Amino acid sequence: MGDNRKDDMMDRKSIKEKGILEQYLLGELSDDQHVQVEKILKEDQELFQYYTDLEQDFEKLAFENAIAPPPRVKDSLMNDILGSTTSNNKNVIAINRKNQSAVYLTIAASLAVLFMLSSAWLYNQWQDSKNNLQVVQDETLDLRNRIVTLEENLKETNTWYTAINNPNTIQLVLKGNEISPSSTAITYVNHDKKTVILNSEGLAQLEDDKTYQMWADVDGEMINMGVIPSDKQMIAMKYIENTASINITIEPAGGNDHPTVERLISNVLL
Repeated sequence: MGDNRKDDMMDRKSIKEKGILEQYLLGELSDDQHVQVEKILKEDQELFQYYTDLEQDFEKLAFENAIAPPPRVKDSLMNDILGSTTSNNKNVIAINRKNQSAVYLTIAASLAVLFMLSSAWLYNQWQDSKNNLQVVQDETLDLRNRIVTLEENLKETNTWYTAINNPNTIQLVLKGNEISPSSTAITYVNHDKKTVILNSEGLAQLEDDKTYQMWADVDGEMINMGVIPSDKQMIAMKYIENTASINITIEPAGGNDHPTVERLISNVLL
């Protein structure tokens, strides 16, 4: 293992989460890492107890999963033992049995580490799948919202189309004067249905602190028909009975309670 793990073993949490104790138990750490873990185990009683339990679990797992070797392996092993010095026969057998247990313990521990790594990989895969599912759900919701918006826009467009194409609808063009010569607006008035629709697409853009406002001239009195929003092209304005002319002025943002006559940009007679 590389020395770049050294900084990751400075606290109990990282030692547990990154499988450092398992590697320590299997002898897979470098000398420096081995010494460092031993030092931490001596200083951290809780971590030492965790290591002790882990060691016991590995040993238990090793013996529970022990597999008897094939007979030919056993015969070969016994022949090697019998071929050694007879005076050390008992010691040799004891050593081989101990080595056999160590081999089983190492295999079991390796399987445990492999299981741990596999579990971590499966968890990450599950998290990725969960995240991908969330992305798909978000995209589906976004698509549904866009469809709803398109349906609403289509419905609104059909409403405007029906209104302005009604045989009783009068189309009036409001052209800009010297204050705003590039401005043009179209209004559709239907006295039978008492509706006024304004197409404001042709009005010149104003500063943020200004707005357009529409007025109805009734017997010389200007009556507010509504503020003209800058973010809409087709707007339903207020219908006023006995209107002699329709007028558009430039007012402060939010509208005014009376028209600023010197800022009148357009008017048309009915």
